[in-house]
Amino acid sequence: MNSRYDNNRLETADVTWLSIIRRIFPFLLFLLLVGGGLAATYIFFSPAEGQAKAVSAVRSSGLSAPFLKPVPAKPVVQRMAQSPAPLRIAIISGHRNYDSGAVCEDGLTEVDVNYNIARTVIDDLQGYGIRAWLLDEFDERLYDFSGTALVSIHADSCDYYGDEATGYKIAGSYMTESTLLLDCMNTVYSEVTNLPYHANTVTPDMADYHAFREIALGTPAIIIETGFMNLDREFLTTGAEVPSRAITEGILCYVNAVRGDVTDALADSS
Repeated sequence: MNSRYDNNRLETADVTWLSIIRRIFPFLLFLLLVGGGLAATYIFFSPAEGQAKAVSAVRSSGLSAPFLKPVPAKPVVQRMAQSPAPLRIAIISGHRNYDSGAVCEDGLTEVDVNYNIARTVIDDLQGYGIRAWLLDEFDERLYDFSGTALVSIHADSCDYYGDEATGYKIAGSYMTESTLLLDCMNTVYSEVTNLPYHANTVTPDMADYHAFREIALGTPAIIIETGFMNLDREFLTTGAEVPSRAITEGILCYVNAVRGDVTDALADSS
């Protein structure tokens, strides 16, 4: 039989364990919450099987890798290709509204010869639906002009320099790559007019033509002297439709080269 002293000892022991449990309960609860949080984090950020293999391969190579979270792929929106800029051709009528240019003894002036040809070229280009501007020699619109091409039309001296003083010549811009435009004009002008190319009379003024330095970089440009006003006089005056057509077709040759064969489409839409 237990005495009352024994009962007191049991009650005291119960009270002691209960006190201990109360004291460590917050700590146990903290450990439980931390463990649950770590488990949730691990489950949430664990990579899929394929990604896990990739991470394992990276780690085995001595590199570290961050947690990977699968992200749904976003749909790729295809951007439409930009359409080419509209065709813009500038034609300079040499010496117009500046001076007369070369002058013959009977009063024929280069400025009139140039304008007659340039005006016809403008009409022909616009007939194809191409936006074309007729500019003066030092036209304000030249400054920073940006377009498909610029062609300045001139004629050579009216003086007689011998039977070899016949033919045409062309110089291209040194500011912007203009070889394709020059080659097209040279080939077509020779075929249409049957004039020889007079290369040895290309002057420094042609090679360093002022408009080359005034228009925007990236605009191909050439200057052409269509013939000599002495031996080629009839060709440049009463037969001016020939050099006009040659220049127009030279420009179309270049346009087709850089834009594809658009001549027929331009004619159909005009």
